[in-house]
Amino acid sequence: MPTDSSNRILHVDGDSFFASCEIALDPQLAGRPVWVGGGRNGDGIVIAANRAAKKFGIETGMACFEAKRRCPHGVLCRPHYDDYREISGKMFRILEEYSPTLVPISIDEGFLDLTTMDRHVWRNTTPADYVNALRERVWREVGIPVSAGLASSARLAKLATDAAKPGFLEIPAGAEKEFLAQRSVRELSGIASRRERSLGALGAKTFGDVAKLPSTLLRQRFGIWGQQLWLFANGRWNEPLLLEVKDRASISSNTTLPRDEPDYEAALTFTLSEATRLTGQLRREQLQLRELALTIRFNDFSEVSGGHRFHEPQFQNSVINGALEKIFRAIMDSQFKPVRQIRLGFWNLARLDTHPTLWGKTDAERWAALDDAALKLNKDFQKDAVMTGAQLALRQLDDGHRNPKAKCPFVPQREMIRKLWGTDADPLAHKGEVEKRLAKVSKQHQFRH
Repeated sequence: MPTDSSNRILHVDGDSFFASCEIALDPQLAGRPVWVGGGRNGDGIVIAANRAAKKFGIETGMACFEAKRRCPHGVLCRPHYDDYREISGKMFRILEEYSPTLVPISIDEGFLDLTTMDRHVWRNTTPADYVNALRERVWREVGIPVSAGLASSARLAKLATDAAKPGFLEIPAGAEKEFLAQRSVRELSGIASRRERSLGALGAKTFGDVAKLPSTLLRQRFGIWGQQLWLFANGRWNEPLLLEVKDRASISSNTTLPRDEPDYEAALTFTLSEATRLTGQLRREQLQLRELALTIRFNDFSEVSGGHRFHEPQFQNSVINGALEKIFRAIMDSQFKPVRQIRLGFWNLARLDTHPTLWGKTDAERWAALDDAALKLNKDFQKDAVMTGAQLALRQLDDGHRNPKAKCPFVPQREMIRKLWGTDADPLAHKGEVEKRLAKVSKQHQFRH
């Protein structure tokens, strides 16, 4: 159980990241209310809004037409996910220079371990100066505003960031309980409405209320999680930051078609194309699936769905697509409404040992070689230079499928780490290089002060 009070964990989060990216891409938007719209035409619902837009009551999940009604002079931007990925990479490249341990958790946020900085870096400066210099550098070099929180654990650091936005907040060691006392338990990640109601039944609406309850009561009601919550509320949960690379638990695709599609064979072609893309991603991560599900949403927002469980884990396109086609035809047999949206989900994943050698002896090895070669060709020449028959047929349907919009850039931690350090086999393989960069940044910072 964590008891070391010396842990100092920094949480860094991009402010209104997608909207901030749009402003970084077009500086003329600076100072104006900006929101990013999702949906098939980029005018569905708001998926991000900057602070200037939020002052008009514009929130994530709001219809874009309502946002325009509330703020007629605001700017609606269609998402540019490929650009967001590139900006995210630049931001994380800077962050990794400020700590030997960086744990990215999404496209715009991550944790840094600053535990030993007081002995190695902060001799001629303060934590606030160090973190604010980091924030200023991200702003200067990437054009993205970031907020940050420093505390004794990752959970508390994230709450500090939320309280600091826009800016930086440090919760000194020993002040954790005081900071949490009046804050709602709902602010903590992992406490959804059900747990919130259960805690409310005990009279605990704030962390201060939780701290006053007997720890044995929380342990009886919620198990080990209740014990941890009690320690957290009392300022006694000080977990170290660990970089753990875990396999994903599932992979999915949720796509609204460019237009309502009355041709079910065209919808099937898209479904098989998406399945091929997801299966290839799993093989690159050396995973295979046991279960899959398909949901079709029609233009009146009604839905039909079906699923399949394989006796053995599968990784071949022909097997997976064959099962999907059977599901598709079974659930669409008596339907007549145009298709609006197609959702695919693969889960119950298992490890797949592959080695991309050209003349592999097993199917897994040969598929890995094909995936590796196709990935290299698409990278060296152009996107989709190599594709399956279903993918080619989809591109020939119409302009909407010929130039599909980029997928939302949320990727598993394993993939993020691979992109940062070139490998996910040993996250600390390049620790020496990171420490050298850290020392360089430290010297530059001390010279400025």
